[in-house]
Amino acid sequence: MKTLLDIENWPRKEHFHFFRQFEEPFFGATVEIDCTKAYANAKTLKASFFSYYLHKTLVAVNTIEPFRYRISDDQIYICDQINASATIGRKDGTFGFSLIEYDSDFAVFKGITATEIDRIQTTSGLFTRKFNDDNVIHFSAIPWLDFTSLSHARSYTFPDSCPKISFGKMKIADNGKRSMPMSVHVHHGLMDGFHLGQFVDCFQELMNQQ
Repeated sequence: MKTLLDIENWPRKEHFHFFRQFEEPFFGATVEIDCTKAYANAKTLKASFFSYYLHKTLVAVNTIEPFRYRISDDQIYICDQINASATIGRKDGTFGFSLIEYDSDFAVFKGITATEIDRIQTTSGLFTRKFNDDNVIHFSAIPWLDFTSLSHARSYTFPDSCPKISFGKMKIADNGKRSMPMSVHVHHGLMDGFHLGQFVDCFQELMNQQ
């Protein structure tokens, strides 16, 4: 479900109309995330770290309202729930686009994620299902790279307002601290650096929870 946002009475009306005319309206940043506690929690729960931080990502995305905004026919809609379209790798080196539905209960979400990963890894091709709605984030893990910045392949003619969130290689410091880079790209017509900062802070707080 989604609700139409009243653009005429929205404080960012001028910002929206300005940035939506850009050939490239997305902006982004790469930050370092402390994942020491989160990694330990995942191991205690006998869960994959990937599913754990994907869940925390979706909790933060569904918490910070602008991350639930989507543009359709020059209107802005507020989605009730955002899911993840994550790239899932296969043994042959290819990957497929998945659709992992969000659930606030991690135990439930862990099962949903495992089922979808298995489905992608036992099929072939890039698109293994239809994507009828845009209430998703585009999510990817690049565990081979300790990147400090990241760009994305994009078709400027394809209407797109979905946030793009990527994680890199996890590092372990001498003191045992674990960290990894997170890249977040968002549509500037829908939010600004202030909102991006809110998301990063929210996500880090979730990763720090016991």
